[in-house]
Amino acid sequence: MANHFSALKRARQTEKRTARNRANTSRLRSSLRQLRESLGKEKSDKAAAEQVFKQTVSALDKAVQKGVLHKNTASRYKSRLSVRLNAVK
Repeated sequence: MANHFSALKRARQTEKRTARNRANTSRLRSSLRQLRESLGKEKSDKAAAEQVFKQTVSALDKAVQKGVLHKNTASRYKSRLSVRLNAVK
């Protein structure tokens, strides 16, 4: 464990940031999983899938804003998910 005051403070800050980043990442992954499940069903409801897609796009944009994802990565996710959404009949 750190002995200097500044090192102790840095350790506290790191713990807070790690918890925050982990929560943001978890929220994003849950949203992506929920959308993939709604798209993967054989009897998938297009209206429900579109609603989940909207929430997932919002979660992706927030993840970019929080620094969890790079903007190009989020854009790639959105593009691929929209293709899957449009493939649903």
